[in-house]
Amino acid sequence: MELKTSRMSPAGRAAGLPVENETAGDATRVVVIVPHLTRRGGGEEGLRRSPEARLDEAIGLVLAIDLKLVGSALVGLSQVRPATYLGSGKVEEIAELVKAEEAGLVFVDAPLSPVQQRNLEKAFAAKVIDRTALILEIFGQRARTKEGVLQVELAHLNYQRSRLVRSWTHLERQRGGFGFLGGPGETQIEADRRLIGERIVKIERELEQVKRTRALHRASRKKVPYPVVALVGYTNAGKSTLFNRLTRADVMAQDLLFATLDPTLRAVQLPTGDKVILSDTVGFISDLPTQLVAAFRATLEEVIEADLILHVRDMSHEDADAQAHDVKGVLSDLDIDPEDDHRVIEVWNKIDRLDEESRAGLFNTAARREGDARPIPVSALTGEGMEPLLATISQRLSRERVSLAIDLDAADGGNLSWLYRHSEVLERRQDGEGRLHLAVRVPPDRAEQIERRFGARRIKGTGEGG
Repeated sequence: MELKTSRMSPAGRAAGLPVENETAGDATRVVVIVPHLTRRGGGEEGLRRSPEARLDEAIGLVLAIDLKLVGSALVGLSQVRPATYLGSGKVEEIAELVKAEEAGLVFVDAPLSPVQQRNLEKAFAAKVIDRTALILEIFGQRARTKEGVLQVELAHLNYQRSRLVRSWTHLERQRGGFGFLGGPGETQIEADRRLIGERIVKIERELEQVKRTRALHRASRKKVPYPVVALVGYTNAGKSTLFNRLTRADVMAQDLLFATLDPTLRAVQLPTGDKVILSDTVGFISDLPTQLVAAFRATLEEVIEADLILHVRDMSHEDADAQAHDVKGVLSDLDIDPEDDHRVIEVWNKIDRLDEESRAGLFNTAARREGDARPIPVSALTGEGMEPLLATISQRLSRERVSLAIDLDAADGGNLSWLYRHSEVLERRQDGEGRLHLAVRVPPDRAEQIERRFGARRIKGTGEGG
């Protein structure tokens, strides 16, 4: 086992996690432990992702909520121990590190059972959290919209209910505390379970209302109708930086895991004059807690409904291929075919971080892929590659949509207004006889309706690339 200590200056306190004291400048001192199976049989994930890359990501998770990293360790395991996950010798070594560094928190980057968590806390004399708990804390700090806050709390409650944890300080503030809610003869665990269950039911009702509101918003956008382009990718792949580059918006774009949580929507005008709605979504990650995959499905509805998906990849990362595999797995869970090259465009980001040799190799690899499978190398930071990316988006969207020619009387304001509401008007001109000649673009499923209503004619070469 390789133990490392780190003397990093604190960047602030962590929300929702135990803190040594309440002084503003203090943060929880944390030791990061990354177990990895050293023999075959650990599954495909263990074979694809290097332990060192996993350690880097685990440290990134810790720094995402400003914990003070004071030590880290890669722990090789021949097998998982039911009582403590780690072997007894490793537990003793880590306990010495925790004591020496005066750490109040140990983050074990693995799924711990309640028994394993309790036993490790006794051995380390410190609070222990696993991967799911830390990601929940990060999501809780990042959530900004009402839906995001509710989704995080729902996932957190389900996680806590499975462990029957008794101290829920934030719920005590909201509901008056467990001690006042239990009926006669009700045990503490029963009271906890009942309280959490009641809160879950309430949140689920609120989320249903939020979902209905979102559905209305999506329906109104479809009537505009601008196509939706969704950004997806592994967390910290540069999606928000690319979003800002394309929209000139001010979205939180930091070198932090999960810098974006709630989806952000902006209208973007392409160089051709076409307008699209661009959606920035939460970053994906390996071993995303199952509670969050389910809870954030609604947040990812923008991806499910998107006309085009940009899969943003950090090509400077040593685990770029493994990260892409994880993203494709989440897309598959959303019933989206990640290999559908008509709908998914790979955007190879962060080429500004590559040396000349790596850069040349990357461009050669991209050029060898044919047709729609060809990725677009870009640097969202410097702006390199934006023109070919925008051109590809425009070309792909126009191929999927149908252009129609329509003739109207200039005085027919009702039908003209209808067309502006239900189609994208590309061209409008009036002849000397008072007739309007329009070129409009619509999704394929709306083309027949407009053809029947206006006697519209299809403009050759559109709507044939499905």
